[in-house]
Amino acid sequence: MPLTPHQAEALLAQARLAAENAYTPYSDFPVGAALLAENGQVICGVNVENASFGLTLCAERTALVKAISDGQQRFQAIAVWASRRPHGSVTPCGACRQVMAEFLKPDTPVIMSDSQTGEVRILTMAALLPEAFGPTTPLT
Repeated sequence: MPLTPHQAEALLAQARLAAENAYTPYSDFPVGAALLAENGQVICGVNVENASFGLTLCAERTALVKAISDGQQRFQAIAVWASRRPHGSVTPCGACRQVMAEFLKPDTPVIMSDSQTGEVRILTMAALLPEAFGPTTPLT
């Protein structure tokens, strides 16, 4: 079921609120994610940095891990928001795209906003990670 523009904006607003809880003492680049489960529940995540940068967790992966640990495995959409976007809208990093491809169907909307215009931007998982590899049986 496709999202309405109002639903996309509401999910992006939840990602923005979540970003206020990010732990970013090294980059000062807070990011929030809001994941919409199939049952309508919204699970939020934030980036959590670590002095050992490789151990930093991104907001998208945090939201997915929270959702899965709470028993959710089917999702309708994810929104990603960052307060500073030096190159327009913030998009998930490569590691997040691969983890997202494990749990989100190729046509799942990924919602972002443009820093200059504030315009809501929506891409699908397939557009963000074409020819992704993942589970041999798609989630149903």
